[in-house]
Formats: sequence, C-alpha cells, structure tokens
Amino acid sequence: MGYIDKNLAPVDDGALMDAYSQSIAHAVDIVGPAVSRIERVGGRSGHGSGFAISPDGLIVTNNHVVDDARLVRITTPDGLVTEGRVLGRDIDTDIALVRANTSIGNWARLGDSKRLRRGHIAIAIGNPLGFEWTVTAGIVSALGRSMRAANGYLMDDVIQTDAALNPGNSGGPLVSSGGEVIGVNTAVIQGAQSIAFAVAANTANFVVSEILRYGRVRRAFIGIAGDTIELPRRIALEAGTTQKTSVRVRRVEPGSPAERGGLADGDYILAIDGKPVSGVDDIVRLLDGEKIGHGTEFLVFTVAGKIETRTLLPLARA
Repeated sequence: MGYIDKNLAPVDDGALMDAYSQSIAHAVDIVGPAVSRIERVGGRSGHGSGFAISPDGLIVTNNHVVDDARLVRITTPDGLVTEGRVLGRDIDTDIALVRANTSIGNWARLGDSKRLRRGHIAIAIGNPLGFEWTVTAGIVSALGRSMRAANGYLMDDVIQTDAALNPGNSGGPLVSSGGEVIGVNTAVIQGAQSIAFAVAANTANFVVSEILRYGRVRRAFIGIAGDTIELPRRIALEAGTTQKTSVRVRRVEPGSPAERGGLADGDYILAIDGKPVSGVDDIVRLLDGEKIGHGTEFLVFTVAGKIETRTLLPLARA
C-alpha cells in the first residue's frame, strides 16, 4: 500500500514560468537576427518572411512569398536593406531559395525535424501584418500532417502548431527551444483558432540541397500518399530493422508505378534500396532524381502480414 508524503515541497510556478520564458528568449536571441522581411521586386506585390541559413546570404522562404518574382528586397532586423535573386523554387513543398546580394552575417541552423515530439515548444518568428519581427510561441500540436500545395500536390510530413501565425509569417522559421529551425511556416486555416502549419526542416533541407545542385528539385514519382506511424516492435524485429516508426500507404494512384509494383493501401514501407524509412520525409529524400527509370527495391510489411520486397520503376515527376 502506498502513502502520501505530506512534506513534499510545493511546485514553484514562478520558477517554472521563468524557465519557460528564458528558453523562448534564448531561442529568439539565436534565430531572430537571421530572420528577414522579404518583398517582391517586380510582378505582383507582396511580402513575407525568410531566414538566412548561411553567412553568405542564402535565405529560405516560401514559394508563395516570392511567387513569380525573380528579385526580392531583403530587410534584416539590424536595418540592412539589399536585394536578392531567387535561385530556385519548389511549388510542391512551397519552399524557395534566395541568394542575397551581400553577406547577411547572422544565420540559423536547420535542425532535425524527425526528432520532434508532440508537445515540444514551437516558436514562430516573422513579419505578420506589417508588424516586423514578431514572436509567438506554442507547441508542436501534431506531426506528419498532409496539406495541399498551391498546385494541388499533397504535401506530407507537415508540422501542425498552435503558435499564432498571420499573413506575413509565411516563410519565417518555426524554432525549437534549443534555437534550431524545425520548420518553415507556411499556412494557417482561416477561421480556425490555433491551427497553423510548417514544412518540416528535413524537407526544407532536401529542397535546398536540390536547388543548389540542380537549380530545381528532381523527384521520382511512385504514386502514393502516406503517413508516418509507429512501427510495432514485432514487425521491426521480423524485418531486421531498428527504426521505431515507418510509413503506412494510405492511397495508391491507379496506373502508378506503385500499383504496377504491387503496393497496396495499408502496406508499411520499411526500407528503400536497403535504407530505412522511418518517416515520409525519408521517402521524399530517397526518391531523388537518381531513382528515375531505375528498378528500386521497397521492403514492405504487407496488409497480408508478410515481409516482402517489391521492385518499382519510378517515373519522373512532371
């Protein structure tokens, strides 16, 4: 039988709040100086936010912030105003990469969004409704969400947060309490309260790498929609894998490489060409341009309860 220790010290709410405040202020001190106001030069007018990821002026923002502009005006928190060239854009993930004409100086680090958990602190920094360098804070409400991009493409591995976002926050960073960028703020549901979305940092990192290397994002296409879920330990042991999560196929498009290769709704994708798949962002990363037209092995746990290998022939995304 247990007992209650009547001498337990009461929780110091003031100390807890102070620690919470300090962690947010520390993260803002680290990332805030890297956040810029982004305005289109030429084309349709509009503005949003962005953040530098290197000292030489590489800036990540949203595709819908730069839209059809080739040049943008960049304003930093310390008053520097310069122009930048849009190096590339990816409408599928709503990510764009800008090169400033001058060195920005302050920059932020893209973290590993796969390490996120629901309930982690999420801090949004941006320029909403003309109020420059505004900070809002909340938590990571959900992971692995899907939402439609402007072209109708279903973006997977999207972070849901209750940190308040408004027009102008788009392209700004979603930041962890450790001062790492965990996402790129991209959308808010009009009329809803405390429901906003950010593209995961791992997806943004992949897009940036592709743009720097090829000037665009090359993707192999297999024709599925999926979500990240916990992988039962018995399946991991049977398959000889170590990951704790996997991707469950939610929909297979008719006539797609996935259908021709034998994938079905409800299958778990465990690995691609021997590399473990623990999240949707892994599929995005592993199905790069090198896979186009080449036989690619998918290790799956089928809806029939078997561990099997399927060979797919990915096509090039239009």
